[in-house]
Amino acid sequence: MRRRSIGIVCMWMAVMLIANVGLAESDAKIFPYTVHQETLENGLKAIVIPMKSGGLTSYWSVVRTGSRDEYEPGHSGFAHFFEHMMFRGTEAYPADRYNEIITRMGADANAFTTDDLTAYHMSVGAQDLEQVVKIESDRFKNLSYAEEVFKTEAGAVYGEYRKNKMSPFFALYEQVYAEAFEQHTYGHTTMGYERDIAAMPTMFDYSRSFFNRYYRPENVVLLIVGDVDPAATLNLVTEHYADWEPGYVMPTIVAEPEQTEERKVSVDYEGRSLPIVWLAYKAPAFDPTDVDWVAAYLLGELAFGETSDIHKKLVLDEQRVQFVAGSLSINRDPTVFDIYSRVKDPEDIDAVIGELDSAVEYFREHPPAEDRLNALKSRMKYDFLMDLDTPDAVASTLARFVAITGGVECIDTLYGTMESVKPEDVQRAARGVLVKSARTVGVLQGAN
Repeated sequence: MRRRSIGIVCMWMAVMLIANVGLAESDAKIFPYTVHQETLENGLKAIVIPMKSGGLTSYWSVVRTGSRDEYEPGHSGFAHFFEHMMFRGTEAYPADRYNEIITRMGADANAFTTDDLTAYHMSVGAQDLEQVVKIESDRFKNLSYAEEVFKTEAGAVYGEYRKNKMSPFFALYEQVYAEAFEQHTYGHTTMGYERDIAAMPTMFDYSRSFFNRYYRPENVVLLIVGDVDPAATLNLVTEHYADWEPGYVMPTIVAEPEQTEERKVSVDYEGRSLPIVWLAYKAPAFDPTDVDWVAAYLLGELAFGETSDIHKKLVLDEQRVQFVAGSLSINRDPTVFDIYSRVKDPEDIDAVIGELDSAVEYFREHPPAEDRLNALKSRMKYDFLMDLDTPDAVASTLARFVAITGGVECIDTLYGTMESVKPEDVQRAARGVLVKSARTVGVLQGAN
């Protein structure tokens, strides 16, 4: 019965969201909810989005620091490390006390780290919002940990790295990006370089420096979504965060020089795995105002999505690969357009790369059919709206955009620009981004 009720609620919300699509089109806006936001004197921005959600509220603290910000040699991995340490508690709320409160509220709390952000999120009943603001503001202002605790957590992080490295996709991804980015910090994964993670237990003093530079109000955005009163919520934020001292220090990140020759990397994976091929083309940073950037964003689905010709040929008709995919990453700095596939027969690796090259060449030489482009734009808008059905889903969808731009205004800009993209724009984007001399080709083969 409960599952059925949830299904009915989801159907109702979907109908409302689709109805909002029509409103959004007429207003040249897609985001269907009213946004309330305020920036405190110390630089902390709070974005409050009220929505009917059956008494649920999602509370996200988005730190605009990820592995990108780890620019000092020998110190990669600390953004992810603090994802762990932030659950170690404060003097007012030690870890046991914090966890007891979370459990008592029935909260769903977690965190994650990426290249451009670290996010801490919690879903609770709206009646517990004041308690959440109190404990979350406290741990951001007053995180406290002893050196022994630091060393213990550093060991746990190294264990997580070794576990991730057992994934063939992670193993190839790590090597491809290290080869593709010689200077920029996107060259290391969110986990960091293994040598840095192994040495992390000796860097207690550095960890305090990292926290003090990046965990500052000017570098954090709160996303609070759900059954909340905007004015009362912003008052709560002011009450508990206004005394947080500013002090953010911007990282000194070296720009990646232009790549002029194709690079290759081969990974011999110790475990059993079908081969994986990965083509990483240099691509521009996120810019929702740029027609070429948005056209390249659409190109990933047009050329390598599940409705693409190459998917039909390699996955469905000839069954030579398990999957094929392509996408332009949404990043703060110049990044890559990834194309990857898992090949069923090791003898077929070069031929599959040839097929991917042919697909790239086709889109460099031909614009996509207009009806197919329009269908994709409509589907992407529909998918975006369908992902906004709960407070946590809304916050989750917005978090990356908030981290990269500092706000949510880019959403309407992105989908507005998308409406203007024409077939010739996609072809121009393919010619601009899918350049062979500016790509890195990675191949992983398992020990079969």
